[in-house]
Amino acid sequence: MASKPGILTEWPWTWLGNFKYVVLAPYVTHSLNSFFMSEDESKRDMTYLIIFPFLLFRMLHNQIWISVSRYRTAKGDNRIVDKTIEFDQIDRERNWDDQIILNGLLFYYGYTKLEQSHHMPIWRTDGIIMTALLHIGPVEFLYYWLHRALHHHYLYSRYHSHHHSSVATEPITSVIHPFAEHIAYFLLFAIPLLTTVLTGTASIVSFGGYITYIDFMNNMGHCNFEIIPKWMFSSFPPLKYLMYTPSYHSLHHTQFRTNYSLFMPMYDYIYDTLDKSSDTLYEKSLERQGKSPDMVHLTHLTTPESIYHLRLGFASFASEPYTSKWYFWLMWPVTLWSMMVTWIYGHTFTVERNVFKSLNLQTWAIPKYRIQYFMQWQRETINNLIEEAIMEADRKGIKVLSLGLLNQEEQLNNNGELYIRRHPELKVKVVDGSSLAVAVVLNSIPKGTTQVVLGGHLSKVANAIALALCQGGVKVVTLREEEYKKLKSSLTPEVAANLVPSKTYASKIWLVGDGLSEDEQLKAPKGTLFIPFSQFPPRKARKDCLYFHTPAMITPKHFENVDSCENWLPRRVMSAWRVAGILHALEGWNEHECGNMMFDIEKVWKASLDHGFSPLTTASASESKA
Repeated sequence: MASKPGILTEWPWTWLGNFKYVVLAPYVTHSLNSFFMSEDESKRDMTYLIIFPFLLFRMLHNQIWISVSRYRTAKGDNRIVDKTIEFDQIDRERNWDDQIILNGLLFYYGYTKLEQSHHMPIWRTDGIIMTALLHIGPVEFLYYWLHRALHHHYLYSRYHSHHHSSVATEPITSVIHPFAEHIAYFLLFAIPLLTTVLTGTASIVSFGGYITYIDFMNNMGHCNFEIIPKWMFSSFPPLKYLMYTPSYHSLHHTQFRTNYSLFMPMYDYIYDTLDKSSDTLYEKSLERQGKSPDMVHLTHLTTPESIYHLRLGFASFASEPYTSKWYFWLMWPVTLWSMMVTWIYGHTFTVERNVFKSLNLQTWAIPKYRIQYFMQWQRETINNLIEEAIMEADRKGIKVLSLGLLNQEEQLNNNGELYIRRHPELKVKVVDGSSLAVAVVLNSIPKGTTQVVLGGHLSKVANAIALALCQGGVKVVTLREEEYKKLKSSLTPEVAANLVPSKTYASKIWLVGDGLSEDEQLKAPKGTLFIPFSQFPPRKARKDCLYFHTPAMITPKHFENVDSCENWLPRRVMSAWRVAGILHALEGWNEHECGNMMFDIEKVWKASLDHGFSPLTTASASESKA
């Protein structure tokens, strides 16, 4: 929102929320009916029919730019601006499709009012040439002066400041403007379109090509990584006046009073508003190599639909805790395509970068889904992928690699010990984060608790929790006989006295892991607090009970570049296993934490608090969503 919002700031269909696309429904329905149902051949017009598919193509085009930009800026190569992107920017830019809806409505309206727009040919050379000349002349010239006017304090505070709220831009920042500003831009871009229609020289290619050119240049100019190679300008020097670069436009977002041109810098040269550092920044950005991170968190995909929740997927989805959406089934072709890509690609990829204190952090993902980790025939492949990631981290001089989700599964690699045995010379420290996960669970138990129920499959974390509670005099009730026997065999007789097999379930504090059945949950008394110690949350079977988050902590406010949620966790909340790797790097602990190895729980907990991480409570979880 602009600092002093002017009239026509809000979009007319904002109140419709996610149902805003219904404003296009009458036109789409009419175009389909006219083409497929009409017996009158003259009413079957490809021009009318193709408008809606073209709008979908534009959305796909923009999304590709978003994904590529986020991937490239996470890696760091050729990145231009180092400033961070936070949730407020994601929320501000989540309505990027509004301008496509507006364009669609205006295209449909123009078609119904202008007879000359009917039955356009696919190609007309004279119309394409006219479109190019009108863009170079009137459009670029008028835009330049409109843009300068928008930087006058009156218009800037009421309209254009909304766009400039984003200093570190993403491709879609290009279309984040108030409604009134978009009306002005459409009138400008309509000059070539209307002229060719009224002169009878318009074609489907000239229309579609011109709009695609505008989208492409807008996205490129805001992508925040340099993409234009030097040879293009050296081969044709005048090109520098006819095409801007991402670094050229980024200076407009950092300096504000220079580089006003739309896509062609010639008017900045003519009117002396060119930023003097444009060429220098361009060359530096081209040569820039991404910094090797100090710490990497290695995660993996969870469900086929989780690809949309990745930071590289849909920004608005990634900025909220992961939940399955009913409309995902409509996207099954894309989901299937993404599954094929992950299967064919078969390499770890960079998902996210963060900055905390002096550390550069990255998140890498294994292109495998949760279900594949339980397939015997997939285990060797998954272990090889994890091992390759560890070896790559070692080659790059990365200090710490933490294993997230099932990448540390005991049945898969014995909590990461497999890789240490294979490569005893590793310099990168492999961390499974068990000690902090235990500390988080122990500190989530309400003070004064004298008895807890332990359910679900046993794990390294579960064993450590049971030991700590029994040593502290808390009764631990096990749900299953075999788990009771396993735990008892690992405890001393004095400590084992606090471990009891299940007979009654009076306790309202249940510590639960993977494998907890719905029948077992139904045994809990009303008002029970389920506290997971597992990587994945339990399936909720009770509405009269409270389910706590999986072990996690709230990140400090100065933890930078946080613009997506980690799986199902709230905003700015990070899994204990990921936090553990960060602490390992901050503290400079020079040993692995994997296999049977576990750090001192109190030491790790104190370190997390000292570095600004805070416990996650029910109240704080609610606040973190705000």
